[in-house]
Amino acid sequence: MEECISVFDMLKIGIGPSSSHTLGPWRAAERFLNELRNTDKIHSVSRIKVDLFGSLSLTGKGHATDFALMLGLSGQDPEYIPVDSITSIVNSIKTEKSILLGNEKQISFDFLNDIIFNKNFLPFHANGLTFTSYFSDNTDYTSTFYSIGGGFVVKEERINAKRKTAIKCAFPFQINKAAELLDFCIQEQKKISEIVYENEKSMRSETEIHSELIRIWDTMLECMYIGCHTEGILPGGLNVHRRAFDMHQNLIGLGNYSNPQSWLEQIRLTEVKFRQILQWVSCFALAVNEVNAALGRVVTAPTNGSAGVIPSVLMYYLVIENHQAGEKEIKQFLMVAGEIGSIFKKGSTISAAMGGCQAEIGVSSAMAAAALCEVMGGSPEQVLMAAEIAMEHHLGMTCDPIGGLVQIPCIERNTMGAIKAINAAELAIGTDPKNAKVPLDKVIDTMWQTAKDMNNKYKETSEGGLAIAVNMSDC
Repeated sequence: MEECISVFDMLKIGIGPSSSHTLGPWRAAERFLNELRNTDKIHSVSRIKVDLFGSLSLTGKGHATDFALMLGLSGQDPEYIPVDSITSIVNSIKTEKSILLGNEKQISFDFLNDIIFNKNFLPFHANGLTFTSYFSDNTDYTSTFYSIGGGFVVKEERINAKRKTAIKCAFPFQINKAAELLDFCIQEQKKISEIVYENEKSMRSETEIHSELIRIWDTMLECMYIGCHTEGILPGGLNVHRRAFDMHQNLIGLGNYSNPQSWLEQIRLTEVKFRQILQWVSCFALAVNEVNAALGRVVTAPTNGSAGVIPSVLMYYLVIENHQAGEKEIKQFLMVAGEIGSIFKKGSTISAAMGGCQAEIGVSSAMAAAALCEVMGGSPEQVLMAAEIAMEHHLGMTCDPIGGLVQIPCIERNTMGAIKAINAAELAIGTDPKNAKVPLDKVIDTMWQTAKDMNNKYKETSEGGLAIAVNMSDC
């Protein structure tokens, strides 16, 4: 069975703080509404109840899962909703104890009683949620979804059906493993980004590919810009001080710019001292994940919790490594990153609830390392080596968010993942691929085995590690 995963599946635009706990449930609510519409029953609904299970329940409040469900059920789109309107919409639903279901029908809705946090796990996946709708004729309808990481949402019966019936991928280059990707590169004498581009062209026009990739980058750039220009305390109760603002001020001083694009050019003109390079990379990563933690708009790359790694490494390339780089290199970088992420998703997981933080920061670091390696002139063999090196040094990383919030240690981990990605790319470029000892596919297999061996309390449950070593009051 071949699985087509597009770059645009791996790099999605959405609202923070979590792709699996916020964006996934939001999309599940949209799909549930569509099921009601398809059965022509949405106008007969009198009440809706949502049950959250496993990790969604244990860390759902810290990840704004309840907010996401209310916004999804009310018909809002996470890709386009005005961020400034989120709080007012949620507060209105809470205060009025009613919701405009699918933006079509007003029904009663008490978020304290109609969103239920069940600590038990469903057998299929750690992130399960069940919607139950009650109709005016005293019947009801139930549907269960699973948020499997990166904003991907599936139903168990669909997965079982796929196991029984092979689904043929439409891509001209069908890739499940890194070795297959390398074979195509050698056979076609193409770079990884060129192979990815041919696959994308089988699904959409070249104009659409260009515009969507640039829209993704513009969202990343805007996110970094907002994070670097917003000060204060992050919401959630940990009283985490935003650090990107202060770091940015210390680095750039008095700047002459008015928007994200002119800001980028201003940084390019800034004389960056050697010791400041890592500070800039950390600043960019902090900025993204502070915006993410504040329910801002980010790009899942491959998740929201790891959304700062890829934009900060791409920004590093543009402002430190290559001032002449433009849209061509940006698109090349994003296509390589997306393809490497898809191989990890097929061979292991990108869900912290299934694999710990190695599945988020580790994968994002591997994606960024590979992408940076190619735009810096690395061969396909070196690109895959860069991804392997980056993941090798994240194996076993647990996910233990304090208070169930994507703040401690998550925000700082993005800076570390970005710096490791740069280091991995440099190491790969300086290494003869013939001397590589561990293929990328082997490290992906090892990551998955590590995920299966890892104790569940270290998989985004806030029941182990720092989450229990540090009390909320300590923060």
